[in-house]
Amino acid sequence: MNDPERAMLLSVHPRFANAILAGSKTVEVRRQRVAAPPGTPVLLYATAPTMALVGMARIASVHVGSPKDVWSAHHAKTGITRREYDAYMDGATQASGLTLENPVLFDEPVPLSALRAAGTFHPPQSYRYLRSADLRQVSEAGPAVRSALRKVLPDAVHA
Repeated sequence: MNDPERAMLLSVHPRFANAILAGSKTVEVRRQRVAAPPGTPVLLYATAPTMALVGMARIASVHVGSPKDVWSAHHAKTGITRREYDAYMDGATQASGLTLENPVLFDEPVPLSALRAAGTFHPPQSYRYLRSADLRQVSEAGPAVRSALRKVLPDAVHA
């Protein structure tokens, strides 16, 4: 599925969102196969206690493999310890390492309350894809999101 007006909404702990936006964490790991092409915009939703969209990045590449393979290839860029990784991956047979690039910190985080006021919004447990209608709705919630999305998906977000 290659929708040019599609983005990924990624739920991450605030610690990891901050590290991604600071550029010190460039690989986000997930327990399942992620099928997103390079260039896909990623909206970063920081979970509790922040509960807000805090920024975005782009997918540079996705490495799908066994948890051992993904760790071997990316451990220095994940921002987590081996113990944290092993605990997270416990029982997983597959893993994805999403290499992220071009992080953009929003001037103003967009809180969950504003996202819900703009329409039905449910942060995902892990991630989900947003299509044009979802992106327009999210962009209504805050000018920072609208401005950032306009730069990467101009046809999906209208003035």
